[in-house]
Amino acid sequence: MMAMPTRARHRLSDRQVRCKPVVVILGPTAVGKSRVAVEVAKAFETEVLTADSRQVYRGMDIGTDKPSQEERQEVPHRLIDLVNPDEPFNAGLYRGQAVDEMDRLYRDHRLPLVVGGTGLYVRTLLKGLCDAPPADPMLRAALRLEAKEQGLDRLYARLIGVDPVSAARLHPRDESKVIRALEVYQLSGRRMSEFQQEHAFAERPFCSLIIGLNRDRDALYRRIEERIDWQLAHGLIEETTHLLSLGYPRNSSAMKGLGYRQVAEHLAGEYDAAEMVRRFKRDTRHFSKRQMTWFRKEPGVQWLTIEHSDSVVDTAELVIGQVERFLLTLEGQA
Repeated sequence: MMAMPTRARHRLSDRQVRCKPVVVILGPTAVGKSRVAVEVAKAFETEVLTADSRQVYRGMDIGTDKPSQEERQEVPHRLIDLVNPDEPFNAGLYRGQAVDEMDRLYRDHRLPLVVGGTGLYVRTLLKGLCDAPPADPMLRAALRLEAKEQGLDRLYARLIGVDPVSAARLHPRDESKVIRALEVYQLSGRRMSEFQQEHAFAERPFCSLIIGLNRDRDALYRRIEERIDWQLAHGLIEETTHLLSLGYPRNSSAMKGLGYRQVAEHLAGEYDAAEMVRRFKRDTRHFSKRQMTWFRKEPGVQWLTIEHSDSVVDTAELVIGQVERFLLTLEGQA
């Protein structure tokens, strides 16, 4: 990789620290944000705070495309390998740990750089959580059992009856979110949509610059397929086999992630290798579309389209320029 041009190192001034600046680089899977982020982090003498709901799991490295050891040696990556695949984790837990990491960086006058593709984690970090009641494990287990025995369609129909606004926002097959909305209603007697409207994700403790990276759809899909081919050639099947041998069930949240789900179904004899690859690539393309649908609804994202001829260095230089202008603005406002 071509070296970045020499430039002055960047540490935050006292005035900038008071503004609590944070830079977010987001975008769909395989767009190239992780490698760009490494170059940006080096330019600002900082670390990468990962916002990825799959990379929090230990032992799930190839299928979640965790940064390589070389990248981690160049730039520390935080908020990965936080829990085992059978341990619960959610956006609220992520936010607590992310804020601690950001406070540590502020004390050292360094700029927090958040990078990832999990839109809910980014939104929760920047804007806080609504005041809906916390999860009730027993009620949630009962609703999951009901979905298994009677079908998710029945639960979704019930949600339409009690909270049509939330139902309209959710995909009828999104089991976890349908169950969460019903759980909130049964625990509080109030609709999830009411909690969200009251909060409106309005808590804004940070001054944020959000940069979105995107590519032409055909180019992005090619990169997705190339990444999947690389993952399968470099041990994803063996990694999945190992996780299953450790007793992590196929229907757990972690093991239902892209790649692991398709490989586990193939290993169980549900379809052959060619069909596994086809489903893996198809489902990942669909996932990237859902990511972009979410990101496009987020206000304030400054989009940057990466062209085929753009190198990692070219893209990183553009991002660095945006960050420098952002910090200059904060210096004048503080």
